[in-house]
Amino acid sequence: MKNKISFKDVVKTYPMKDATFTALDHVSLDIADQEFVTVVGPSGCGKSTLLSMAAGLVGPTAGEVLVDDAPVTGPGPDRGVIFQQYALFPWLTVRKNVEFGLRLAAIPAEERRRRAERAIELVGLADFADALPRTLSGGMKQRCAIARAYAVNPQVLLMDEPFGALDALTRVQLQDQLLHTWSQERRTVMFITHDVDEAVYLARRVVVMAARPGRIQTIVDVDLPYPRTEEMRLSPEFGAIRNDVWHSVYHQPPATPAA
Repeated sequence: MKNKISFKDVVKTYPMKDATFTALDHVSLDIADQEFVTVVGPSGCGKSTLLSMAAGLVGPTAGEVLVDDAPVTGPGPDRGVIFQQYALFPWLTVRKNVEFGLRLAAIPAEERRRRAERAIELVGLADFADALPRTLSGGMKQRCAIARAYAVNPQVLLMDEPFGALDALTRVQLQDQLLHTWSQERRTVMFITHDVDEAVYLARRVVVMAARPGRIQTIVDVDLPYPRTEEMRLSPEFGAIRNDVWHSVYHQPPATPAA
C-alpha cells in the first residue's frame, strides 16, 4: 500500500536566548493510505509539532514532509485538522458550523446541505442539526467538530488529542464512534494522544516518541482485528500490547546529546 504521509529526516529547532532548542531530531515516518496511526509520548516529545507539520501549519527546519509524494507547503482541503478545543461558532447551529468550510470553498447551497447532513449523520448528531453549541455536551461539540472536518471531504484526518478534555465514559464512546466512522470512510488518520489505552485501542500502529530531543523511540504494531470492542480491551492480547507501549513511553533511556 502506498504512503499517504511521509516525514523524511525531519528536524525542527527553535532559537532561544543562549542556545537552540531541538523539538524534533531527524524523525522519519511513513503512514500508509487509509491507515490509522496513533502517536503517544511524554510531554515535550514533539508529537503535536509533527502533526502541525503534516497540517502545513509549521514548517521543518530540515528534512521534508510529504502528502501523496508532494511536499507540504501549507494547509490544504485535503487535510482536516481537529484539535482538543472545539472551535465552534457559538451563534451558528450544528448544521451551519458543519457547512462553514464548504461555504468558504464556494460550494453551492444544495451541495453544502447534502454534504453537511451526511457528515452530521456519520457522527450521530442528526437529531441535533439545528441546535446551538451552548445546548450541546462536550462530547457532542467534539462530534460536531469532527463532522465539520469530514464535510470538506479530506483524504487525511489529523487529530491532536481531540478527546483529551472529555470525561472517561464520553471518551470511550467517541473512540467507538470514530472507529465506526473510519470503517465506513477509510481515511488516513494521524491521531495524537497522551493516553496509552486510547493509542492501542484505535490504531493499527502506535508510534512512541521520546523527548529532548523529540524522536521516535519505537513503533508498536497492534495486531488486533477491527472492529475493536469493549471485550477486546479486557483481552490478554490487548493487555500485552498496552504493557509494551506503556513500558516504551514511561521507561525510556535518557537522551544522548547530539554531537
